[in-house]
Amino acid sequence: MHIHYISEKNSILNHFLTQLRDVTIQKDSMRFRKNIERIGEIMAYELSKTLEYKDISVQTPLGIKHTTTIADNVVLCSILRAGLALHQGFMNFFDDAENGFVSAYRHHYDNDDKFEILVEYQAAPSFQDKNLILIDPMLATGQSLVAVLHKLHLEQKPKEIHIAVVIAAPEGIAFLEQNLPENCHLWVAALDEKLNEKNYIVPGLGDAGDLAYGSKL
Repeated sequence: MHIHYISEKNSILNHFLTQLRDVTIQKDSMRFRKNIERIGEIMAYELSKTLEYKDISVQTPLGIKHTTTIADNVVLCSILRAGLALHQGFMNFFDDAENGFVSAYRHHYDNDDKFEILVEYQAAPSFQDKNLILIDPMLATGQSLVAVLHKLHLEQKPKEIHIAVVIAAPEGIAFLEQNLPENCHLWVAALDEKLNEKNYIVPGLGDAGDLAYGSKL
């Protein structure tokens, strides 16, 4: 798996990441969503450098300009609900992309720390021979992403698979490397220290879905 860490050099991305983690700023859910969206735009720009382009000519008011445009077909697919704000950032740049949505969540037995990943709702276009960009802000154990890809990838073969996450734990990255094809690309805005005993990212930022859209039952 090819891993791209995009916050290694200081940029405005690190500023947005800092605001996401700040418990005081987190109280403003609209600002939290906007910062996630901005990070999605930055990641989309960086990812776009790896796509294929083709030569075209366009008519301007004063003549002909020989230039390039994206040749690849792109499908954006986010994991509900936490992925929606990040998805919007990618969609702001890949405005011609098709879009898909999948639900995945941790189902705990008897309210203990053990869980399985349940993948239920799915609405996605064909991604045969297209670039599939799977979007989820938090890469903790990696089980959700693997479960979703296995469900989506039963019959259709994408040209390339890109996974975009805001914050990742080393354990989740290791799990993806063990369970996904070598030609996958993982895009990480920030790499954190570890998972705690409940499999939450430390220092992380908390529950991205709750911070963006409110607490759930």
